[in-house]
Amino acid sequence: MSEVLSQNEIDALLSALSSGEISVNEMKEEKDERKIREYNFKLPNKFAKDHTRTLQIMHENFARLLQTYLSGYLRSLVQVEVISVDQLTYNEFTNSMPNPSILGIVDFAPLSGSIILEIMPSIVFAMIERVLGGTGQPFERARGFTEIELTLIEKVLNQIISFMRDPWKNVIDIRPKLKRIETNPQFTQIMSPNETVALITLNTKVGSVEGTIHICIPHLVIEPIIPKLSTKYWFSSISKEITSNDLKTLESRINSTLLPIRVVLGNTDITVSDFLDLQIGDVVPLDTSVNEDLQIYVGNRLKFSGKPGLKKNKVAVKIASVIKKGDELDE
Repeated sequence: MSEVLSQNEIDALLSALSSGEISVNEMKEEKDERKIREYNFKLPNKFAKDHTRTLQIMHENFARLLQTYLSGYLRSLVQVEVISVDQLTYNEFTNSMPNPSILGIVDFAPLSGSIILEIMPSIVFAMIERVLGGTGQPFERARGFTEIELTLIEKVLNQIISFMRDPWKNVIDIRPKLKRIETNPQFTQIMSPNETVALITLNTKVGSVEGTIHICIPHLVIEPIIPKLSTKYWFSSISKEITSNDLKTLESRINSTLLPIRVVLGNTDITVSDFLDLQIGDVVPLDTSVNEDLQIYVGNRLKFSGKPGLKKNKVAVKIASVIKKGDELDE
């Protein structure tokens, strides 16, 4: 669509033409000029924007799985998020890595070739210290890794790699396996330095220690499945039709889910001094009457009201009514 000029712009253009500042021939030449875009043959763009976008979506899922696992395993607040998906040469990747660093060489079967999972030393030391019962503080000076530390981090790497299967299952069923661990980036020459790779950067925070985790995926490794790395294909494989077997499986899992149930007899306020002086036989008055229904909680939500009683000489409660709130009123 051609650009619409305002009246002031039209008047200025006519004035420039009449004064000779701009000639009609120059305007025609500018219109006939072609726009040229630079192309670097040493660094061809093998990953389209759609490919990098799909890789980002897949690894956002991976980041959530990794965050849940590390939070539970390290018993610390862990945050993991994808901050970028870049395209660069393998040589640029290895030159940007610190030495020492933890680089896991991962076999990406059934695809031929390997990928690299790199974790910054600050994050690695924080993980190791948490595993050994420490607070997870970073080391003030860089140093190499001991055999014990490499053994501990190998277990963590194996678990991290296993989480790659779920994000990739909509594209291909991979069987990733840790081949070896290197601490010097110069010893990880798994391909030609000029080969194109996709570099996924995950910002990771373990407690107060912040760093990055990099996943280096060579183009040669995933070249056979590149057509599948499109958002259209990826989302179409996700939104599959739900079968009756899926519904039955979901129903059985919900029915077998365990939830804590507690009955609140009543509440009261007493001082700490009175609480410490309580003896056997003392009576504590509550804010509920004898004939009043008790509140029954499922998890942390008030769901029922009921009456206390006995069943087969055991304390029991009989549900008298169901309490519905919010969206449950519409069901």
